[in-house]
Amino acid sequence: MIEMGPYERHILPRLIDLVMRNKEATRLRASLVPKARGDVLEVGIGSGLNLPFYGAQVNRVFGVDPSHALRRMVPHAANNNASLEIFTQPAEQELPLPDASIDTAVMTWTLCSIPQPAQALRQIRRVLKQDGQFLFIEHGRSHDRNVEAWQDRLTPIWKRIAGGCHLNRKVDDLIATAGFRMTELNTFYIVGPRFVTYTYQGVAQPA
Repeated sequence: MIEMGPYERHILPRLIDLVMRNKEATRLRASLVPKARGDVLEVGIGSGLNLPFYGAQVNRVFGVDPSHALRRMVPHAANNNASLEIFTQPAEQELPLPDASIDTAVMTWTLCSIPQPAQALRQIRRVLKQDGQFLFIEHGRSHDRNVEAWQDRLTPIWKRIAGGCHLNRKVDDLIATAGFRMTELNTFYIVGPRFVTYTYQGVAQPA
């Protein structure tokens, strides 16, 4: 385990929470997260910014996040109807949930910073019901060759200052390789520097 200093323990979680409250991120959350239903697994729950967008059709939310600092910012309940339980562990570790027990998995701006993304996605695949849905919004590798080149150059430095965030992961390929098929996928740039704003938004189901 890498020892974390004061920046990683105290400053970075506050910065992440502040950055992820921006107008564009909120707009995208509002367009996707309300599709969640039933028992929900949210990987990378962070400070709980998705929680206000879960509707009455959500029964329970199980959140996963290794950051104790972000965990302390999460509200005590998902919404007026849903209960909330949080597992403070890396997403790659085996989740304390039975196979095929989750109706909806949610991941927003998280896959970039998971050290072993394929392993984390396999855990999501394991706990998701065969007719379940995986909702995701992630930034990642652009289709523009010039932007791709900058993403590759900057990632070694960027991940050191941004909590392990990789700029150049090809999100759709990672999800497909983990045993999912895309039912919806949109890719686009949001406002901001192109090396960090190329976005994948979609819905996948177990293949």
